[in-house]
Formats: sequence, C-alpha cells, structure tokens
Amino acid sequence: MVREQYTTTTPGTSLERPKNEYIYKIGIYGWRKRCLYLFVLLLLIILVVNFSLTIWILKVMWFSPTGMGHLRVTKEGLRLEGESEFLFPLYAKEIHSRVDSSLLLQSTHNVTVNARNSNGEVTGRLNVGPKMVEFHGQQFQINSKDGKPLFTVDENEVVIGTDKLRVTG
Repeated sequence: MVREQYTTTTPGTSLERPKNEYIYKIGIYGWRKRCLYLFVLLLLIILVVNFSLTIWILKVMWFSPTGMGHLRVTKEGLRLEGESEFLFPLYAKEIHSRVDSSLLLQSTHNVTVNARNSNGEVTGRLNVGPKMVEFHGQQFQINSKDGKPLFTVDENEVVIGTDKLRVTG
C-alpha cells in the first residue's frame, strides 16, 4: 500500500519522515520507459516506410480500378493498348489489333504460332524466323481479298491460281 507523507505544520513537533521502503512509484521509469518509447518510434517509422512503398508501387505499376497500366479488364476479356513485352509464351484464343493499325509481332529469334486440337496436340505450326518461313500442317493456303485460293499446298498437290496451274506427282 502507498503511505501518505505529511509535513509538520506546528513548530517544535518533530515527526520522523517515513522510510522509503514504503513509498512505491507507479508507472514505468528509467531504461524500460526509454526502450518502450524507442520501440513505439521504430514501429511508427516502419509503418510510414511500408505505407510509402505501397503507394509508390501502386503509382509505378499504374494500378487503377479497371486494370494495370496499358492492360484493361473489359467484359470481352483483357485489352492491351500500346507496346508490351512478353518474357514467356503468350496463350490466347484471339488477338486483334485496332481497326486503324496493324498487329505487329517482333522477336529477336523467331515468332511461332501453334494451332492445337481439343486434346492439346499441335495440329499446325507457323514459324517465322530470320531467314525463312516454315509451316507444318496438313494444308497451307493463301487467299485473295475475295476469299478465292491463290496458292494451295497439301501432301498430294500444289495449286497455283484459281485452277490454272496444277502440279501433282
């Protein structure tokens, strides 16, 4: 228990002061208090640095409610506007360019387009390299603007033009 201390009010009365063993200090004092303040200050600094880094990452990556950077999420799927670099293979059902510009694919080695069946097996492959264009498949056909075949190749024959020249054998 805490003992109260009184000072003498009447002259000539001598009362002894109570001994310090019965006086208790309430609270945190000394090195414990300094360590607690240092710990709270350290936590506050870590909180501010984490919040700043999170804001910086969101700003650099151009996060928004509709997507990230040039990549937008729409009802039809993903829309990528501008130039982009893919480090790994890109798998897509459809790739379209804008109406007023062409679709440009660039690579330092080659560009390969694979067609797969429902089992995931490759049924056709178009490989555009730096020195040649290669196609693997059952039939290769080049059509005119009207949709008429101009050049057709399969295992049995090569047709050039609209049935004007046919090479077999």
